[in-house]
Amino acid sequence: MNASRLATLERGVWPREKQKAALASVLAALLLVTLKLVVGVATRSLGILSEAAHSGLDLVAATVTLVSVRVADKPADPSHPFGHGKVEHLSGFIEAALLMLTCAWIVVEAGRRLFFLEVHVEPSLWAFGVMFISLTLDTFRSRALFRVARKYNSQALEADALHFLTDVYSSSVVILGLVFVTIAEQRKIPWLLDADPLAALVVAGIIVYISLRLGKRTVDALVDAAPEGTTLRIEEAARSVPGVLRPERVRVRQSGGRVFADLHLILQSNTSLEHAQAVMNVVEANVHKDFPTADVVIHASPQTPDSRDLVERVRAVAHRSNFQVHDVRALEFKGKINVSMDLELDPALTLKAAHDEASRLEGQIKAEVPEVSEVNIHVEPRPTQLESGDEAQSAQTAMERELLGIARETPGLVDCHAVEVHQVGTSVVVSLHATLDPDLLLTRVHDITEDLELRFRRSFPQISKVNIHAEPGDPG
Repeated sequence: MNASRLATLERGVWPREKQKAALASVLAALLLVTLKLVVGVATRSLGILSEAAHSGLDLVAATVTLVSVRVADKPADPSHPFGHGKVEHLSGFIEAALLMLTCAWIVVEAGRRLFFLEVHVEPSLWAFGVMFISLTLDTFRSRALFRVARKYNSQALEADALHFLTDVYSSSVVILGLVFVTIAEQRKIPWLLDADPLAALVVAGIIVYISLRLGKRTVDALVDAAPEGTTLRIEEAARSVPGVLRPERVRVRQSGGRVFADLHLILQSNTSLEHAQAVMNVVEANVHKDFPTADVVIHASPQTPDSRDLVERVRAVAHRSNFQVHDVRALEFKGKINVSMDLELDPALTLKAAHDEASRLEGQIKAEVPEVSEVNIHVEPRPTQLESGDEAQSAQTAMERELLGIARETPGLVDCHAVEVHQVGTSVVVSLHATLDPDLLLTRVHDITEDLELRFRRSFPQISKVNIHAEPGDPG
């Protein structure tokens, strides 16, 4: 369903296509009732009379559908926060009940004609004509209703379509019964005279099957059973989003043509609030790809870190409070664990305000990670805007050449390239790409790059920051 149609539904404007489909069903049912009743009385065919009764209930059901669809498409209000869609399911249940009543009457009357009453059926061109007309109308109406029902996910229209589909089956059986009666009269085969009530019983069997299937689906919707396959599709939509560890719980219910989904997602424990919101937005968009009109509510919780991963637990505490930290380290000395980290704060804060924030984070860490004895927090201003850098010197300056030479003499470094020096305000920033053995452990890579940075600063004390991009060399 496209966005414009969804907006139309949200405003409570009843789509004309649904209105036309439901109204056409009422008119078609009225025409069929009239034709079948007239011909059934004239021919005294129980098959046709049963079809007339069936179509009569179809007329009632179509009218119920017309009213229910109009009510169901009203927008939500304070008294009905989930909308009025359940009216469609109630309509479907009523239609199923009406069909079962039709079956009861047909079975009783067929039993009377088979065992107690002798009724002469007069097959005629009128009888065959009305049944062929019925078959044609029912076929077209059922197809049209199914098309609109699928388009708007309307159970009321689908129930109406099933009514007309049962008429297609039953009309075919009645025509077959009339053919057998005609053969019985022409060929003098008495037992074929029972074909008419037997055909009516077949019609009843078809209606019972369709009614039970329809009734189950409407009851499922009324008691908030999840539509078949919907939960799995929504779970897959959530799992496919990077950042979602797993959907902890997915609850789905249907009201009219709309799905309501409630998801509880588990995210990484160090996920920030901003990133968590971005992940949930992507999950919601994925769900809407399969269910465009779905009402989706998502709750996210952090994954509980492994109790053995102390650093990860400390990060989780900081991120839950929306603190931005980096370079978190834990050191055990004489049975005590000391944790250090860099905390980024608003550069407009005073020292006292920044210290208060750091103290608050320290208290939270000690409360939630009790094995930590000491917390050392280095506060630094959080970058708030894009800084502009001017090249301090060209790529061939003496400083860059000397830095390149220092890098190539550093033990463990395979190669170095793209050395650049920039002046950012009063600071000198150096960036470069360092090539190392691809099989080195990350801890060893960190040691080598730290050694390189130390060598740079020793030769050029004015350097304030060194950005080293480590990349694996060619194994060959």
